[in-house]
Amino acid sequence: MAVVAVPNTSSVDEIVQIMMRDGGVIIENFISDDVLNILRSDLGPILDDTPHAAEDTFLGTKTRRLSRLFSRSRAIADVATNPLYLGAARAILCHPVHVWLGTDRTEIIPDLRIGMAQAIQIWPGQTAQPLHRDDNVFLWRHPTHGREARVQLMLAITDFTQANGGTLVVPGSHLWDDERMPEKDEALPTTMKAGSALIFLGSTYHAGGTNLSDAPRTGLTMALDAAHLRQEENMYLTLAPDVVASYPEEIQRLLGWSVGRNFMGWIEVDGQLIDPIELVSNGRALPLAGDLEAG
Repeated sequence: MAVVAVPNTSSVDEIVQIMMRDGGVIIENFISDDVLNILRSDLGPILDDTPHAAEDTFLGTKTRRLSRLFSRSRAIADVATNPLYLGAARAILCHPVHVWLGTDRTEIIPDLRIGMAQAIQIWPGQTAQPLHRDDNVFLWRHPTHGREARVQLMLAITDFTQANGGTLVVPGSHLWDDERMPEKDEALPTTMKAGSALIFLGSTYHAGGTNLSDAPRTGLTMALDAAHLRQEENMYLTLAPDVVASYPEEIQRLLGWSVGRNFMGWIEVDGQLIDPIELVSNGRALPLAGDLEAG
């Protein structure tokens, strides 16, 4: 048995159908060779100078982790805006919610936010992570009854194999309740070529695998989350305003520098509650000056 793989010519509906059945799917040739080479060129030298994680059974003592990716490679935008990834995330996460505003019954559809992005390099000798769900960060409860919090991506920067720690996935575990413990023998290794990607639900049990090979395994993970949830990575402190402003508006909004359709994320300027995207787009300095002097 293996994680189902589909070509990049598959439709969003086909991808969503497999994800809702199995919890995840591999999309072959998710990015082009050109984008893959840019990511390797931009992130490789930084990873070479990045120390392994401190002593930690979850992060891994022989694993290197690199975040703040939108300030380190322009090619990250190609990953975030891939139509199959965005389309699947919208179909799974952006369900309408009906609320009363006085006598009006109003429909609100949540936007998407990039919850985190990280390059992960597993070195030889690293043992497998504990199996876990990524929506644990939201203390999400299961089964989700179809209302998911996150759609996660793991992009292979190098080939993923069983020997080098290809991401372990427990198919069908997104349907379990919170009492059932995942067993190691239920997890399948992800095998895919560089440039392909595993897309899976935040409710699916998974883990980085054991690297028994003689070379590091490098992947790039990203989360698209429902916009009413706090972003796991603090994009407002890790990314400078001028860096955010240099990206297209679609990326600015995905990074959270805007008001969602549920009105979360506003700022006050001259007594008015406005969408911060207006400041970013107009090149106005952020963060805004306060009324108090530092010190």
